[in-house]
Amino acid sequence: MLPEGESTGDTGVFDNIYAAQNCAASAISPTYGEAVLFPFVDWHGLLGLPPALTLGHSFSRNPFMRRVPILYFLILLMTGTLMARPLVIAHRGASGYLPEHTLVAAAYAHALGADYVEQDLVMSRDDVLVVLHDLHLETTTDVAHKFPERARDDGRFYAVDFDWTELRQLRVNERINASTSRRVYEQRYPATPGPFRLCTFEEQIVLIQGLNQSTGRRVGIYPEIKAPIWHAAEGKDLSRAVLSLLDRYGLPDQATPVFLQCFDPAELRRLRFELQTELPLIQLIGLNAWNHPEVDYDTLRTPAGLAEVATYADGIGPHYGQILIDFDATGAPILSSLITDAHAHNLTVHPYTFRADVLPAGVADFAALLDLFIQEIGIDGLFTDHPDLAVSRVNQAVVHP
Repeated sequence: MLPEGESTGDTGVFDNIYAAQNCAASAISPTYGEAVLFPFVDWHGLLGLPPALTLGHSFSRNPFMRRVPILYFLILLMTGTLMARPLVIAHRGASGYLPEHTLVAAAYAHALGADYVEQDLVMSRDDVLVVLHDLHLETTTDVAHKFPERARDDGRFYAVDFDWTELRQLRVNERINASTSRRVYEQRYPATPGPFRLCTFEEQIVLIQGLNQSTGRRVGIYPEIKAPIWHAAEGKDLSRAVLSLLDRYGLPDQATPVFLQCFDPAELRRLRFELQTELPLIQLIGLNAWNHPEVDYDTLRTPAGLAEVATYADGIGPHYGQILIDFDATGAPILSSLITDAHAHNLTVHPYTFRADVLPAGVADFAALLDLFIQEIGIDGLFTDHPDLAVSRVNQAVVHP
């Protein structure tokens, strides 16, 4: 846990990283949830295979990766199981246990065995990439106390209106409801600001790379380009800045793979064709009720929509409620055709967000929900606030299918 006290004022990327690493070292899981297909054997690492790949789904733009499913099939055959291991993506870090997107939440997610750690990215006024889920600050920090005069006319405090030297002064708290000031998830970390700070994307890269080196694990990063149209209106090119920073750190590499995600199809097309990234891209699928400009998510989920997605992206990230529709009178799940349709277009499927403290009607407990999606429905990965619980169910499913 980060120590109490004010920031040193140093704007370097290493501030507070050592404390986060200490948190990880004190909480390392004995299992780690490595991408294993047989106890204690890391087949991905042994053969140099990207852990993102699952049986029958590869990123076709890379000739080597097109051959990976065949190798993967042979490995599975030799180990006596034909079940590929779904990825566990730590949603905003280990956000079920610590305030979201802090360095300690990222370190703890690494220690709990996550395959990837997610970073939602926004930009500060001075063009620093900040790991923050919302465009605004008041539901996860004490910005209203520190800078009460800096709200816009809508009453909200936007990260883009602050320099990084100002943002790093804020204390981060467990997410609260702006109307009630109560925690969104009542059983999670206390809502009062604690010893937590905002962090930059660069700091999280340094942290994950360092932990990968010290533990020998291959944990990836999974950044999201947040609201690119909104940022562009503010004069910020988020995607270009993200690619530039990844390139500066030599990412992706063999130790730290990368997925890049966005809700905006136009921005993903831009990433692929204008900015010419070869990174695996994930088309996040939201709801039309969100009124996203120029995006029809219902159409994206159709076979024709998915065929179009496959021209620029490598996978989709739907809400799991777009896959699991309901349960019938016998308790059997009623499913959409989304996974079947996506796989027909060689799209990997990483649904969001699995939370132990938020279960859909008809599901007895979190283990049952995970088992349904991992063993019966057949997802390729999942976003979760509780990575340790997901890693446990994934490992059990792979070893005992």
